[in-house]
Parts: sequence; C-alpha cells; structure tokens
Amino acid sequence: MTSRFADGLSVGTDLVTAAESAVSQALSRLSGPADLVCFFVCGEDPDDVTLAGMRAMDVAGDAMVIGCSATGVIGDGHGVELVPSVSAWAATLDHARLTTFQLETLTAEDRFVVVGLPERHPDDRVAILLADPYSFPTDAFVERSGEVLGDLPLIGGLANGLRGRDSVRLFADGEVYTEGAIGVLISGEINVSTVVSQGCRPIGPTMAVTRVEDNLLLELAGQPALARLEDIVSDLDEDDRELVASGLQIGIAMDEYAERHERGDFLIRGVLGIDPEREAVAIGDVVEIGRTVRFQVRDAETADEDLHALLDAHRAQLGRIDGALLFSCNGRGSAMFGSADHDAVAVRDTLGPIGVAGFFAAGEVGPVAGHNHVHGFTASVLVFSS
Repeated sequence: MTSRFADGLSVGTDLVTAAESAVSQALSRLSGPADLVCFFVCGEDPDDVTLAGMRAMDVAGDAMVIGCSATGVIGDGHGVELVPSVSAWAATLDHARLTTFQLETLTAEDRFVVVGLPERHPDDRVAILLADPYSFPTDAFVERSGEVLGDLPLIGGLANGLRGRDSVRLFADGEVYTEGAIGVLISGEINVSTVVSQGCRPIGPTMAVTRVEDNLLLELAGQPALARLEDIVSDLDEDDRELVASGLQIGIAMDEYAERHERGDFLIRGVLGIDPEREAVAIGDVVEIGRTVRFQVRDAETADEDLHALLDAHRAQLGRIDGALLFSCNGRGSAMFGSADHDAVAVRDTLGPIGVAGFFAAGEVGPVAGHNHVHGFTASVLVFSS
C-alpha cells in the first residue's frame, strides 16, 4: 500500500547500508515523489554517523532533507535504543512550501544572537527544529521564540550521540553540521498540528506562588513551600510516595483563568531539591508571584494514559490522519515502559497505520497552550492530517 507519508527502519553495524535501506524503504512506500525526508542515525563512531547521513541525503534525491544523530531511533512501529540503526520518514506534500534553515549563535557583549532564521510569511504553519544541546542555547531560544517567530509552533528535539559531546551530527540538504541547529519551515496549504504528552498526574491542591526568589519557591498559598510539600506527601499512599521519591515534578498552570487545573493543564518542570533552612523548594524554571502551581508525579501507567488520551482526542477532532513525526525522550522507552516500542506503538494504535518515524531525544521541543517550550520525559508529535 502506498501513501503520502511513509517510514523505514534498518538495524545493523554497517550504518551506510542501513541509511540507504531505511530511506529507500520510506521512499518506496510513497505514492509519489518525496518532497521532504527526515532521517535519524544511531551509531558508535561519529565518522560512521557522518557517512551514513551523507548516504541518506544522496538516496533522498531531489527531496529536501533534514536529519540528526541520536542515541536511539523510531521507525516501522519500533523503537531501537543504543545500537547502530537508522530510521527514515518521507512525505509527499503537494501544496506545501518548504524552507530548510541552519542556525548558529553569535555572542554580542553579554548576550547571544541567533542567526539563520528564515523569513516569516503569513501562511507559515510549523517549524521542525533539531538542535545540538552542547553548542546551541535551545532552552533560551525556544522559550523566547515568540518574540521573533510570533505564534509559529516549533516541534522537534535535541540531538545526541553515543559518545555525547562532539558526537552530535546535524544534516540539512547535503551539508553536515557539528554544532548549532537545523530545521525546516513548513508553509502553505497543509494541515498540521502538534501533540505534547508530558505524562504527569497532579497530586495535592493547586496553589498560588506567594513568595519566590529566582527558581526557589519560598511560599505557596501564604505558607512555607517546603511545609506545603510535606503536608501533601504525608497524605499520599505508599505507591505515590515512592513516585515522589523517585522524581517529583511541578506543574505551572498555563491558563490562570481556568476554573480548574487538572492533568494536561500544566507546563511540567522538575523539582530539583529543597532548602531546609529557608523551607524552600527549588524547581527547574522561574515563576512569578501569583502564578498557579501544582505538584505532580510521573510513572509508566500515567504516561501511557496521558499519551493515549491526548492522541485519541486529537484523532477525534481531526478525522483522517496520514502521517506523524515522533520525538520521544530518551528517558522514556525501555527505561520507563520496559519496551523501546511503547511510544511508536501508541501512536499507531491511536492514529492508525500511518507513516511514523522519529528519534529518542535529549530534550523535546513542542508547544503547550500556544507557547513553545523545551521539555523532558515527553512525547512530542507532529501530526499531518487531510
């Protein structure tokens, strides 16, 4: 069966052959010529990853191409972690306009300037972003992207390599980059949307931040933040206390005017630690006085429910879905679910037998409540519908 979106996967130590196979699989399953090809490479030797990426770009032919290295790839309904492999995704986008870009950072006095952004147009729909986390200030760029890009959604992930720093490779239209960020801007008459599953469940009540210093929550609802947290934890059952001990999270409400704030209404950030002397709680973000927050826990069951619920709701709203790109945290997969296939299977189970590929990222990019953010432990999905 052929379609407008297709994927391919190849596992093997000969990465160049794997790249040729994965891209060829994706291209052969399309009903027409590919306009966009995305590919992802996991390999031990950065030089082999480079050669594989160059081969993938060659096989893609006249299509626009982006790709990156990763510690795991997703394709053909499977996730593959920490072993040599290549996944590929190809799309025929008849009425879309595609613009690839490469971003680099220049320093000016005490600030940085990102250059290379494509010119904006009214019909821009979404931009896919793949970034090197060691050289590119992804958090700052994404969090402030609205100032430059307006309401343009960004989705994608932070690339990595099995050797960490200096093993990241980014690929765009025949070129290989060892730093910065690359991506593609998708514009024109095309139906695209995003799903960001943060996989958390609220515990305790919602509370207003009444005293704060940088990323230290000093008071919640007029009481010391640590005392508030201890009260919440003391009311939990044993299972939830174990989840708190293994990794407590906090949710920052995205709509302060909502009557209730339940699962999915928050931007999730990690709880980094406590300061007993100041009775404070340190979190992975800076919030202002007056913001509403709620502590959260994350486990495999909650993350599974959240992803399926969001995708089911998305399918019900959109109708026919044709393809998707999946950017899944490298802390999910087998580490969270016991299977590297979990997110890939969940997407296909809910959205249908569509072309889906992606990679296990060192951080995921995606919009929550209309604002772009960098996440951890999420599954960020770019959905193409008819």
